[in-house]
Amino acid sequence: MKQYLQKLIGGETLTREETHQIMLNITREQYNEPQIAALLMAIQTRGVTVDELLGLRDGLLETGKHIDLGDGEETLDIVGTGGDGKNTFNISTCAAFVIAGAGYKVTKHGNGGSTSVSGASNVLQGHGVRFTDSADLLRRSLDEAGICYFHAPLFAYGMKFVGPTRKALGIPTCFNLIGPLVNPCNPKNSLHGTATQAQMRLYTSVHQNIGDNYGIVTSYDGYDEISLTSGFKFVSNFFEKVYSPKDMGFDYISPKDIFGGQTADDALRIFDRVLEDSATEAQKNVVLANAACGIGVMNRNLSIEESVAQARESLESGRALACFKKFLQLNG
Repeated sequence: MKQYLQKLIGGETLTREETHQIMLNITREQYNEPQIAALLMAIQTRGVTVDELLGLRDGLLETGKHIDLGDGEETLDIVGTGGDGKNTFNISTCAAFVIAGAGYKVTKHGNGGSTSVSGASNVLQGHGVRFTDSADLLRRSLDEAGICYFHAPLFAYGMKFVGPTRKALGIPTCFNLIGPLVNPCNPKNSLHGTATQAQMRLYTSVHQNIGDNYGIVTSYDGYDEISLTSGFKFVSNFFEKVYSPKDMGFDYISPKDIFGGQTADDALRIFDRVLEDSATEAQKNVVLANAACGIGVMNRNLSIEESVAQARESLESGRALACFKKFLQLNG
């Protein structure tokens, strides 16, 4: 570790191979907590590079559990980096079921909330979901409900070795950016949300190195998803474009309209109302906007209007709710 820290202190960056080795060494418990803290702070102060992030990702995937869902399966992961401090309700998780209800396969990766009262795992656990790392059970959920869920701690084993240090530091580190990049089934398609333009540029370069079919969104007022509280930017393999809510057929909304509440129960109630199509117009529309962009990643031949129409039909027809109920039946 000393040589790596000396490089960082000297203003150098680490190679992909070096951070890969660092991650392997962390999982082998070759470093103590002060050494890991020094490394994370040195990288955070300067800002993580593409190669550094890719190397850490390589190490986490190598030491984690991979799930093989079969060759040729076209699935989508939809998840934000988190850490935007906005405490919205579970927008991307709702959108995942809307996308599944529209007939697209979703392999969602997620965890408990860190900066919000309820992350994806929290809201699913609140409905009695039992998380699994069984490939057979995950495959069945994907086949019958159109969606399966990977609870991150069951797969990215390496994260537990940096958990105490990250908690003690109490600030975001490069590991906050890795979560969405280590989906254990390595899906061919993804819609990732970032909280800043800098993170969007970083993620774009990372995805170009990975070689998957990707979409990345960031709202101009700091949400790691489409918030409809401002314009947003969408970047993919094929184009980049700035949208306003009006471009998608929606009105601008206020941050309070998508607030997740004070408790996990508050967020759970909003989640249910959205899928039951009894939520407020703002809550419904923000889910439709994110689902539409996920659908657009899966089928780039659709216009934005057509993607929104597919998302709306999924929700208003009850198919999204039916997917969720089937998911609960299979995973409860």
